Amino acid sequence: MVSARPLRARIGIFTLVGVIGYGVQTAVLWLLVGRLGWPVVPATLVATEAAVLHNFLWHLGWTWADRPVGARAAAWRLLRFNLSNGGFSLVGGAAIMALLVDALGVHYLLANLVAVLVVSIANFLASDRFVFTRAARSGAPASRHTTYKTTAM
Repeated sequence: MVSARPLRARIGIFTLVGVIGYGVQTAVLWLLVGRLGWPVVPATLVATEAAVLHNFLWHLGWTWADRPVGARAAAWRLLRFNLSNGGFSLVGGAAIMALLVDALGVHYLLANLVAVLVVSIANFLASDRFVFTRAARSGAPASRHTTYKTTAM
C-alpha cells in the first residue's frame, strides 16, 4: 500500500494530470470544431468527456493511488467522478464556452483554457472529498457515527 500523499504533492500531480487532460480535451475539440466543423458547445461536451475519462484513469492510478479500492469500488468512483468532475466540467465548461465564444467572440481554444482553469479548483475538491475517499479499513466501522442499541422495558 502506498503511504498517504502530502497535499502539496497531490495538488502537483492533480495539476500535471489536468494539464495532460487539457491537451486531450484541446486536441479533441480542435478535431471536432476545427476539422469536422461541429458546433462549439456539442464539441466541448464530447471533448470534455474524453478528458474526464483520461483524467479519472490517471487519478485512480497515480494522484490518489494511496487510496486503493477493488474493481467494484473503482466503478463507483468512476460514476462519482463523472457526476462531480464531469458535471462541473461539462456544465460549467459549456456555459463558459457559450458565454465567451458565442456572446463575446473569444476564440474557442482560448475560451476552453479559461473554462478549464475556472472549474479546476472545484474538480480537485470534489475528487479529494467525494470521489477518491479513503476506503474503510477491514473491521473498522463504515462511519464515524455511534449507534446505540436500546431495548424497551
